[in-house]
Amino acid sequence: MFDKELLVKAEEILSIGRERHLRIAAAESCTGGLIAALLTEIPGSSSVIGRSFVTYSNRAKREVLGVNADLLKQNGAVSEPVVCAMAQNTFDMTTAHLTVAVSGIAGPGGGTEEKPVGTVHMATAMTDDVIHQCCQFGDIGRAAVRLATVHAAADMLLARLKD
Repeated sequence: MFDKELLVKAEEILSIGRERHLRIAAAESCTGGLIAALLTEIPGSSSVIGRSFVTYSNRAKREVLGVNADLLKQNGAVSEPVVCAMAQNTFDMTTAHLTVAVSGIAGPGGGTEEKPVGTVHMATAMTDDVIHQCCQFGDIGRAAVRLATVHAAADMLLARLKD
């Protein structure tokens, strides 16, 4: 299902997580669960992955992750404040030591001049420390945007684990 490069990243994330007795959780929008699917593709992943959330709609972001409705209305789902809230709220409501959250515009429609197709915001959270990143993958096709997001999210998780 996933290419060798992604599987190697997943194995490294899980190996470091196991060594440090860490739990990891994801809150996904545009990837629709692909980050969790990648991590759980590796046998024994349940020792690190406890739960993940697919919150594709704004309503799900509010109801499941507790993202403030005003935050969504003022900034839109694909924004730094919203994805940071997704990561922090997932951290606060789970036993995870590290969380990752993603929200983006995979296309083919939905883009604007301000947020074109291929715009993805992502964040990781540990304790009270949230790190944000915005990626502009371009209009490379829906599947390619989603997979590029999984690669970038895996890289963010690895960077946090290696800090």
